[in-house]
Amino acid sequence: MPRFFVESLSDTVVLTGEDARHISRSLRMRAGESLTLCDGRGNEAEGTIVSFSADAVSVRLGEFYPSESEPKTEVSLYLAVSKGDKLELVVQKAVEIGAAEIVLLLTSRCISRPKGPDAEKKVARLQKIALEAAKQSGRGRVPAVRGILSFSQALDEMEQFPASFTLYEGECPPLRAQLPGAPCKTALLIGSEGGFSPDEIAGARARSVRPASLGPRILRCETAPLAALSALLFAMGDLD
Repeated sequence: MPRFFVESLSDTVVLTGEDARHISRSLRMRAGESLTLCDGRGNEAEGTIVSFSADAVSVRLGEFYPSESEPKTEVSLYLAVSKGDKLELVVQKAVEIGAAEIVLLLTSRCISRPKGPDAEKKVARLQKIALEAAKQSGRGRVPAVRGILSFSQALDEMEQFPASFTLYEGECPPLRAQLPGAPCKTALLIGSEGGFSPDEIAGARARSVRPASLGPRILRCETAPLAALSALLFAMGDLD
């Protein structure tokens, strides 16, 4: 069933703009057909199209209910900016898997270092990808994409989480051995193509952001966050 996000749910909702055009022109839906509307905060309702007008679709909603697709474990991915279109792939797949939010940051080894308007454009592009992935995968929330933070700013945020980890290829305990015993807000920090410098790992340790290994193989920067997110949600029972 087609899924769309709106600001709030009420007895009747009017969809406009791109969503309305997609319903009428791309999906070619008609009055009487059903779709699902979500408020982006974990609540949704099935609705019936009642009328069309120029660039607007009116939908009558039934009973509201909590989304069943949201993981109990809220995972924030802190991603060092990588070059090319790697971040687009990671954001799309991370939203499908169940990430709660994606936060971009710069580390000492980032090759791509967007600033000002370029940074704003990148974040906006990735937020649109997150929205489309949330629709496609049946999410009840649209994970926020934000940043771009400095490494220090990212650590400031991460040390407030009940559990926070830095994926690291050096000597450190495996992620699985360090996971919390019950679902809680968790942060994962992943480097860019060059990984982290020794000083950055030391800084993370000093801020209670624990280095964690994903095993003996070296994963690319676009592979590591998806592998870690999947492993964490599986271990916490969110992929059952």
